[in-house]
Amino acid sequence: MALVADLLVLLVALLHIYFLVLEMILWTRPIGLKTFRNTPERAEATAVLAANQGLYNGFLAAGLIWALAYQWPLSALHIKTFFLGCIIIAGVYGAYSVSKRIFFVQALPAIVALALLWIAR
Repeated sequence: MALVADLLVLLVALLHIYFLVLEMILWTRPIGLKTFRNTPERAEATAVLAANQGLYNGFLAAGLIWALAYQWPLSALHIKTFFLGCIIIAGVYGAYSVSKRIFFVQALPAIVALALLWIAR
């Protein structure tokens, strides 16, 4: 069960790396426009904000990867819990303020990973 939980944590980290790429590199390109339902004009006007948001997603991914590599299991659990909690809060707020899709793409995977982490504990 612990291995499955850590694989889900890794999946959440990889999702956030993907979000970083979408927001920092692909924001004004066709896949970014389609993903975020943006117009080229709006994407161009908000590109700096999106890049900043992407950077934060990268920090969340880095924290989870750091926790997966951490050698002390109890401390690693606490680090994973912190970063997954941050992701859950961001996903819930994004669902409330932007689109309900964000809950399912961002918050729900983190909720499942966090639940499995604590069950496997």
